[in-house]
Amino acid sequence: MSRILSIDFGKVRTGIAVTDELQIIASGLTTVATSELIPFLKGYTKKEKVELFLVGLPKQMDNTPSESEVLIAPFLKKLAASFPNIPMQRVDERFTSKMAFQSMLDGGVKKKKRQNKGLIDEISATIILQSYLYNK
Repeated sequence: MSRILSIDFGKVRTGIAVTDELQIIASGLTTVATSELIPFLKGYTKKEKVELFLVGLPKQMDNTPSESEVLIAPFLKKLAASFPNIPMQRVDERFTSKMAFQSMLDGGVKKKKRQNKGLIDEISATIILQSYLYNK
């Protein structure tokens, strides 16, 4: 089998999570500068087989797209053009940042490490992936 890769897209940095090859476990992979996202994904997909990209879908509480969707649209076009053979699916990402921060608190992560926004993005991508696997 191959992996599913989850993307928590951000203006400055992007969190990435992946499944194992059996698509059972979601694990945080890394956080990359958004400007380096496509080159990073190209390198990763050369080493690992990816069958699906999950991209967070930011929504307002009334279910309308959030303002950050405007930033994601150009990335989605680049992603589709760069990886025409890997399908993409959107996943509601509401509250993932809050859930990520809370999981760090619950896990006893020290205050200094909790201030690492990249770690929050990586955990958010993992939560997006876990929710997809749970509802699959």
